[in-house]
Amino acid sequence: MATIHPTAIVDAGARLGGDVVIGPYCIIGEHVTLHDRVSLTSHVVIEGMTEIGEDTTVGPFAMLGGVPQHLAYKGEPTRLTIGPRNRIREHVTMHTGTVGGGGVTSVGSDGLYMVASHVAHDCHVGDHVVFANNATLGGHVTIGNYVFMGGLSAVHQFTRVGPYSFAGGGAIITKDVIPYGSVWGNHAHLEGLNLVGLKRRGFPRETVNDLRAAYRLLFADEGTFQERVEDTARVFAGSAAVMEIVGFIRNEANRPLCLPARDL
Repeated sequence: MATIHPTAIVDAGARLGGDVVIGPYCIIGEHVTLHDRVSLTSHVVIEGMTEIGEDTTVGPFAMLGGVPQHLAYKGEPTRLTIGPRNRIREHVTMHTGTVGGGGVTSVGSDGLYMVASHVAHDCHVGDHVVFANNATLGGHVTIGNYVFMGGLSAVHQFTRVGPYSFAGGGAIITKDVIPYGSVWGNHAHLEGLNLVGLKRRGFPRETVNDLRAAYRLLFADEGTFQERVEDTARVFAGSAAVMEIVGFIRNEANRPLCLPARDL
């Protein structure tokens, strides 16, 4: 049974799971689904076709399921899906998709979204991510699992950020970031591998050593970049982590890639 504060406004069409808590002055729209044990602290607004997974907590003044900030949007019924066990803090905003972008904005599970972070229309965000204060995504961005977005960082629309990568505070990311990469600056450049993140996630020393050697090969001065990609795939064919980077590059070969700003 849901617990609803008397000052909250909950549309009769909203679907509420067991033990949902809706705090003071929240507003819940007609097409919203809150799964079991979702907790809304206070002053939360949830609109549109929005679904929030179980055990997610939402802080004051968050706005989830708002219409896309896109001039082509004409009121079509698009969606926002948020997975379970997320911690969504104060003033966070997440918008529904657009028809041209597939119609769905999706957010994975077990993420921490700090104050005023933003997920725009048609983004697809993985699991176990951390968005520090004011981290911002443009439309159509893809964020892999275990990505850490530093405070005040921003990602340009259509950009991919590979899994286990790290964006430093204030980074402005306009080009794709390889898996396990670490980027800094405005505009962001590749600073190396996210070695701190790899250690925290328990990657074996052998895997880290393979990644470091592959990084040096990929971004060396000799030959063309395409030749170095093929050399890396050949030398490290037995390393799943390295091949994830190779696959990331090959899958969107026409996309610009964050590169090192100086010699290795």
